[in-house]
Amino acid sequence: LLFQVSFCVSVSPFVHTYTVAFLFRASDWKLDHPDWTGRLRVTSKGKTAYIKLEDKVSGELFAQAPIDQYPGIAVETVADSSRYFVIRIQDGTGRSAFIGIGFTDRGDAFDFNVSLQDHFKWVKQETEISKESQEADTRPKLDLGFKEGQTIKLNIGNMTTKKGGAAKPRVPGSGGISLLPPPPGGKIAVPPIPPPSSTPRKPTVSWAASRAVWPADPTCSAVSSSGVPSTRKTWTCSSGVWQRP
Repeated sequence: LLFQVSFCVSVSPFVHTYTVAFLFRASDWKLDHPDWTGRLRVTSKGKTAYIKLEDKVSGELFAQAPIDQYPGIAVETVADSSRYFVIRIQDGTGRSAFIGIGFTDRGDAFDFNVSLQDHFKWVKQETEISKESQEADTRPKLDLGFKEGQTIKLNIGNMTTKKGGAAKPRVPGSGGISLLPPPPGGKIAVPPIPPPSSTPRKPTVSWAASRAVWPADPTCSAVSSSGVPSTRKTWTCSSGVWQRP
């Protein structure tokens, strides 16, 4: 079961009612002698709003006016004031009557007017959304699924299409940069290493190494500036320095 919840939209603590006799000018009413004084509440249930006149102490319902649209015949403004309205009240038997209501405070009258406007603005939006949803359900749906046995072919560059073979390279064009296919087998050739030279290289002998193999001679502590000797037998120690012969 679906239930409709009633919401209270606004409350005005002081409101007066008047007998209007289809006179839509507040100045023609007996404003100093209202027929009834109490509290006004605006509630909503579904798409219908209700103006409820209640006793301000006990909350007992005095009269109510169901509102199906606004502006409309159920609520109308008067010609000479923004604080007074004419509403159509109804009882449970379907009988209706028009009475005038007036607010002591201008702010309460403004809240009453805005609360009805907001409610029916929401009703209009809900109606449009529901209408669009129904139209979408009645439209033919586009079937994008594959039929039985249906296949598609995708051409993707540089990807294997069959076992043991590769796809043809993409032809250069306006669709971006074209890359060359890899070499067969996916291997890169390594250049051969050259063979070693047949001519032996002469070893380089440093002074520190040559001096380490010579016989110790306390009278020679240096060599001449002519270089390191190649054979120690051809060198002699003279005046404390090894000399080339």
